[in-house]
Amino acid sequence: MTIINNPESTGSATTEMLAAEERLVTKEGRKDFWRATFSCWLGTTMEYADFALYGLAAGIIFGDVFFPEATPIVALISSFATYSVGFVARPIGALLFGWLGDRKGRKVVMVTTITMMGLSTTLIGAIPSYASIGLWAPGCLAFLRFMQGLGAGAELSGGAVMLGEYAPAEKRGLVSSIIALGSNSGTLLAALVWLIVLQMDKETLLAWGWRIPFLSSIVIAAVALFIRRNMRETPVFERQKKVLEEQRRLALEQGRKHVAEVDTRSFWKRTKAFWIMVGLRIGENGPSYLAQGFIIGYVAKVLMIDKSVPTMAVFIASVLGFLIIPLAGYLSDRFGRRITYRWFCLLLVLYAFPAFMLLDTREPVLVIGTIIVGMGLASLGIFGVQAAWGVELFGVTNRYSKMAFAKELGSILSGGTAPLLASVMLSYAGHWWPIATYFVFMAGIGLVTTFFAPETRGRDLNLPDDAI
Repeated sequence: MTIINNPESTGSATTEMLAAEERLVTKEGRKDFWRATFSCWLGTTMEYADFALYGLAAGIIFGDVFFPEATPIVALISSFATYSVGFVARPIGALLFGWLGDRKGRKVVMVTTITMMGLSTTLIGAIPSYASIGLWAPGCLAFLRFMQGLGAGAELSGGAVMLGEYAPAEKRGLVSSIIALGSNSGTLLAALVWLIVLQMDKETLLAWGWRIPFLSSIVIAAVALFIRRNMRETPVFERQKKVLEEQRRLALEQGRKHVAEVDTRSFWKRTKAFWIMVGLRIGENGPSYLAQGFIIGYVAKVLMIDKSVPTMAVFIASVLGFLIIPLAGYLSDRFGRRITYRWFCLLLVLYAFPAFMLLDTREPVLVIGTIIVGMGLASLGIFGVQAAWGVELFGVTNRYSKMAFAKELGSILSGGTAPLLASVMLSYAGHWWPIATYFVFMAGIGLVTTFFAPETRGRDLNLPDDAI
């Protein structure tokens, strides 16, 4: 028997062994857990390598390759405009694959999304330049970004749901933070590859060198796909599947319509948890993509600092992330999701204006340190807490679809458009202060949201209803 008595948790007390604990009792169940954990880590590594590769390329390379006739700021805006296309596709992918994941299982979606993302990223490396095919080049780039975003819309939430539903309740924050470790691994991999590629001379880099990181991503995708095809469904969904099968049997016996119709209508019955997740996501995703997206381009293209400086900063931050992320997950298990998340948001609010002041010094050491702190707070620490909290906010009936759609809606309202809007602000204002204000605004949304969100630490994930 497992009894969890956490007075701050919503619906956490149960007299029945939780699904994850029941599976982990057996040797085979523990093997399933580690297989799923590695698979989710690798898949998220793939997703964030894709997006970090594109973010770095958009700030450093794509302006010259796909928009060679534009001014530096216009080229930066154009590069980040195609960057935003992927975020437009993500909510669509979240709804489509989230619905499928709630009804057919987590595994089938995880196999599909890794395939889509792997192919899209690889093909970006095969697009001819603007000099070869003109406007078709940025057109192809935008299309592949859309397909990449379609798969990514369900990949991140799918990994979080899978890890959360596999993890023992008392270590759910720590285990779920592996999703953030995957994102960090992807960013680290992308930064490492770019550090190597940037050693080429400019002519070689623009001719074919920039393609190497994208083409090589097929290797990660192939390994992740192989593991996922041999992965078992989560213990929480297996238990839920038995409940649904029993409900369907009773419904058929009583001559009623398929019970799945009730599940579909219930998506919008309770929306508080949904909007809480949107607010939390804005507070993390907007500052995150400004810290590791826009600031990279700002330092390289506007401040004209050597391109290796921001790339080195991303690399160092990613290395430190292997300490920051599990620590954040542990703190959320120890002290609660809400208070840990709140502190990260507060620190981000305090970070914005001093960060741009330090960047303007153009001193490499200060620039590197500023980027590292920004990524450490937004892209690493806060993200390490978000995975478990998001999974616990929702009931099992529509967890995947609600969580995925809420996260991606939050992303498109913040991270997906943040680098583009920041570039436009810089173009019109000619100064960084509107961008710093924008940064504070988004982090502030996350901070305020924590005062309306419930503490969910240790919640039973087989409960059908949302936490609020």
